[in-house]
Amino acid sequence: MKLLDIKNHLKKLDTIAFELPNEEIVASHFHVTEIGKITKVFIDCGGKIREENVISFQLWEANDYDHRLHPEKLISIIELSEKQFNLDNLEIEVEYQGKETIGKYGLDFNGTNFLLTSKKTACLALDACNIPEKPKVRITANGVVNSCKPNSGCC
Repeated sequence: MKLLDIKNHLKKLDTIAFELPNEEIVASHFHVTEIGKITKVFIDCGGKIREENVISFQLWEANDYDHRLHPEKLISIIELSEKQFNLDNLEIEVEYQGKETIGKYGLDFNGTNFLLTSKKTACLALDACNIPEKPKVRITANGVVNSCKPNSGCC
């Protein structure tokens, strides 16, 4: 989800809820403690220099059970961040404290809740790494597993 998308969704909501990938709801007394732009400049395993830019939201559960973050307040925080950091309409990445460490999530919306979506790593230079393809297998009607040769048409 991009920055403009979350602002548009917030304008239509009375309350904010974030849902984790396991369908648990983040405690309603959460705070958005940070909004910022993160620029990551790196070199991939193929030697190519790359740059990624995301907008980061950090969620934090406080022991402050009497205050809730309302949509209009989050919009004002986003707008202040836009002015201070000249934010573009970039993808949003959400940081949230899990049981053992901070997790990074993508963001989506299901019409009611903001969904913290799982992120995965990947090789960005597959053509340079020569990583072999996983072997394809075919399971027959009797449960026997047969290996398929590439381009054999069995899979």
